[in-house]
Amino acid sequence: MIIDQKGFFDLTYCSNIHRGETWDEVFTALKTHVPQLKSHLAPDKKFGIGLRLSNQAAVDLLHHYELDHFKSWLNEHQLYVMTINGFPYGQFHDQRVKEQVYAPDWTQVTRRDYSFRLLKVLEELTPPGGESGFSTSPLSYKPWLNAKSTKEVYNQSSLYLSEIVKSMALQYQDSGKLIHIDIEPEPDCLIETVDEAIDFFSNWLIPIGGKNLAKLMNISLTEAEEHIRRHVQICYDICHSSVEYEDAAVVFEKLKKAGILIGKVQVSAALKCNLEKDPKRRDAALQSLSQFIDPVYLHQIIQKNADGKLAHYADLNHAYLTNRLKDKDQAMQELRTHFHVPIFLEQYHELESTQSDIIKVFKLLQENKAASHLEIETYTWEVLPKALQLDINASIEREYKWIMQQF
Repeated sequence: MIIDQKGFFDLTYCSNIHRGETWDEVFTALKTHVPQLKSHLAPDKKFGIGLRLSNQAAVDLLHHYELDHFKSWLNEHQLYVMTINGFPYGQFHDQRVKEQVYAPDWTQVTRRDYSFRLLKVLEELTPPGGESGFSTSPLSYKPWLNAKSTKEVYNQSSLYLSEIVKSMALQYQDSGKLIHIDIEPEPDCLIETVDEAIDFFSNWLIPIGGKNLAKLMNISLTEAEEHIRRHVQICYDICHSSVEYEDAAVVFEKLKKAGILIGKVQVSAALKCNLEKDPKRRDAALQSLSQFIDPVYLHQIIQKNADGKLAHYADLNHAYLTNRLKDKDQAMQELRTHFHVPIFLEQYHELESTQSDIIKVFKLLQENKAASHLEIETYTWEVLPKALQLDINASIEREYKWIMQQF
């Protein structure tokens, strides 16, 4: 869905909002929700889908002529797949996900093969000369690793990614279809900040992956680097960057200087809690935060202190909040948690969202055109406090309309 007058920004939403692990379940959810949203938001225009496919759904879609059926349905309803969420490999609803969302990591051949399946889907769905991409995990989860295993993840990830780049590069040469895999930094993961992303590209992916790609394709190292930079990009999730207290302008400038492209921007907001000096107000805010504890998803916390130092906590849980309520240290200023809250709201009683960071990113994108694909990624509707669990289509529509008002 094109949202600005010059046709620059393409907007979709991620279908990980809807339940579905098999292709039948995913397709049922799409048929239930997407045509209705399109009729309200873009009745006379093509409407993009941010497709979330588990490994099982990808296997299903690539067999038994399901892909041909899906393509026909897309054409019939003036729909297209702009991007795929290839981050969660397996179950994403109705059970504890937490840190298992990062499994398998990029040392596992199953992660590579899953990515190849997503690439095959996009090769079929992307028109000649068109562009699409799929996001992937930030390699691994730091608490799983030590110094030795960290190097192993960097090395194996570079080799596996170079194998995928080979297929992308050959497709690009053959059909002009530009498909990229977009690494998504996330708190407490092996790649969680822009600096860590640049370090991976500069010291691992380009030298190690580039050497392997040059061998696989019988090309020069310079050509291999060009292919990698074209086909391995960054998925910039605004919520994740906000939790890290990163400045979007600095992030974009660093990526540009490093020659790393942004494949898509995930439009999302984190939950923010100001730790007031007044004990009563601080305790009220922390009590309000307790409504957002849930047993399904991982909600990493980064706490900022008066000296500017950041403290990391693995998850938003009762133990964390209990300790904070007991802690009388006035040096604590603010905490942010990786909880994707609705983007159209800025206030949550005693709490706030990082909605202002989204607005800053939109202004930057209009100025420097660092990315054109935008994907709404509020996947937490079912675990929000009950007062916020409204009709899902109405909620998605509100998110679209809020974004459209910013352009």
